[in-house]
Amino acid sequence: MTRRVYFDHSATTPVHPEVVEEMYRFLKDNFGNPTSLHYFGQKARKAVEEAREKVAAAIGASPAEIVFTSGGTEADNMAIHGVAYTNRNRGNHIITSAVEHHAVLNTVKALGKQGFTVTILPVDQYGMVSVEDVAAAITDKTILITIMHANNEVGTIMPIAEIGRLAREKGILFHTDAVQSFGKIPVNVDELNVDLLSISGHKIYGPKGIGALYIRKGARWRQTLFHGGAQERLRRAGTENTPGIIGLGKAAELAMANMEKEAAYLTRLRDRLIREVTEKIDHVRLTGHPTKRLPNHASFCFEFIEGESMLLSLDLQGIAASSGSACTSGSLEPSHVLLAMGIPHEVAHGSIRITLGRDNTEEDIDYFLEVMPPIVERLRAMSPLDQETEFALSDRCNGCRASHSCHV
Repeated sequence: MTRRVYFDHSATTPVHPEVVEEMYRFLKDNFGNPTSLHYFGQKARKAVEEAREKVAAAIGASPAEIVFTSGGTEADNMAIHGVAYTNRNRGNHIITSAVEHHAVLNTVKALGKQGFTVTILPVDQYGMVSVEDVAAAITDKTILITIMHANNEVGTIMPIAEIGRLAREKGILFHTDAVQSFGKIPVNVDELNVDLLSISGHKIYGPKGIGALYIRKGARWRQTLFHGGAQERLRRAGTENTPGIIGLGKAAELAMANMEKEAAYLTRLRDRLIREVTEKIDHVRLTGHPTKRLPNHASFCFEFIEGESMLLSLDLQGIAASSGSACTSGSLEPSHVLLAMGIPHEVAHGSIRITLGRDNTEEDIDYFLEVMPPIVERLRAMSPLDQETEFALSDRCNGCRASHSCHV
């Protein structure tokens, strides 16, 4: 049988057994609607509020500041739309970065067609936003800054606390998408100086279809996306997803209990993976910041190869990974994140993301390091890009092809 190794935890995580157990009770027996006044409804309501307390405690918030959503995308949309339309009489300028998740980028771009002005900030070679660039972009019309906490494709952790401090000094609301960072590194809303923060359940061994939006008490925000009932204190209409909420609460509780130990373990695996990949394989570059990155995140660009070919080859060997390249979804354009970092198109197409999880082992790293070099060698031998480069190098080096260590 083919060995199976899952290295795609930034895409989604397996649901923790304790989360499954908690959810099962509310799928099987505790089926009441949390808005109902009878015994069944109030039992569900009590469980929802206990889960709200767990999520709030995980980020240093008050339970009343947590609004449950269907996931990170909805939370991002609710945050951005809510601030934009609530504060339109004060200004119409929104600041974000070029490496945001599409849940943020496409939302602010849509607002740009509705009378809002949007500034999309550049990033450096590591995908990092400059606090100075944020400061320079602020105008007297700026009503919202939205910058992600950690990047999903390259793992870089942004200077959110510094940006939040700047926003607060200027009286500007600040939102961060913490979908990738929550549960992996400390996320405290006061320390980060944020007014709104988005999280998702399925990134932390919880269920899909559930997330939350933190809204600081007193922030100028109102619900603008949904019209319906009075659920979530009039902030998000629709019957609560009780099993999902229970699952998110339990997942958040487990993440906080295990974060320090798991982060140390995953950092050790990650650092070994990065070190040995870059030592064993030529013409590969680490993407993202070398140290200010998520503990479970390693991402690379392999020159002269398409990322999709690597993913398919790895899958045939039983390894599940992902690529930052959008070509896997039918687009000819590589990742917008890698392009924003200044990586050339032809190199960005050869991107791969390895994101580790609690169940990965040293043996999983051994296996990847065993199968990856031959995959790269085989694909490069077939690649017209590699052949063209070999020809150019041999012409410039008078036939020297050994390892191209001359760096011409």
